[in-house]
Amino acid sequence: MPYADLPDVRIHYHLDGDAAKPVLMLSNSLGTTLDMWAPQVTKLAEYFRLLRYDTRGHGQSQVTPGPYTIAQLGADVIGLLDHLGIEQTHFCGLSMGGITGMWLASTHPQRIRRLVLSNTASLIGPPENWTARAQKVLADGVASIAPAVVSRWLTPEFAQQHAQQVAQLEAMLSATPVAGYAASCHAVRDADLREALKHITAPTLVIGGSGDLPTPPADSAYLVSSIAGASYVELEAAHLSNLQQPERYTAALLAFLQQSDQD
Repeated sequence: MPYADLPDVRIHYHLDGDAAKPVLMLSNSLGTTLDMWAPQVTKLAEYFRLLRYDTRGHGQSQVTPGPYTIAQLGADVIGLLDHLGIEQTHFCGLSMGGITGMWLASTHPQRIRRLVLSNTASLIGPPENWTARAQKVLADGVASIAPAVVSRWLTPEFAQQHAQQVAQLEAMLSATPVAGYAASCHAVRDADLREALKHITAPTLVIGGSGDLPTPPADSAYLVSSIAGASYVELEAAHLSNLQQPERYTAALLAFLQQSDQD
């Protein structure tokens, strides 16, 4: 399995698709791994060199001492791109991955071709909730919060009909290293990208979920109104819309990413 040894962290990543095609990077949400993008891989890899990675402190990437910052997580992306010799990429991030995308597009605009901000917000509060969650997992383990967190990732109706998927998500979340999860809670808590939005120049698509509780449609609307020229797609889904509506999610990505830059 490929790893990139960056100056202060080892990042696990995976490449799919033809190396001659444009690069599309996918960034996972808090408490998941690059496997959260499994429903999208086959189709997207037909059109892109698909780059997935485990965020610092997650999956098979290294757990370094926390707390983390979004700037730190964004710098990991730049380091991984440099390691692979990739000058420019499309970037799609969901939730925490979307916050990372906002930071990247506002501070390293030359590296981002097209940006997809999925089920995310420029500020996800209140901060005391993140502090309490970090303390909870440090005391009792990530499994102690898994059922409650996953219940917000999918709509109740969908979860009832897909018990196996719920179990898989709870297992993925529970397997997240405690220290990495807690450190990432602090990164999300302290991230305020509202001012950064006006500096994003990449063509941007915002994807929201009609039943998303952590980052509701109002958060998506704020992103759309704050980023010049941003477009919006809303899916009938909760927080992990790429899993609840995989075909429509993938279709929305392809429709946006395959536009010419002159469109």
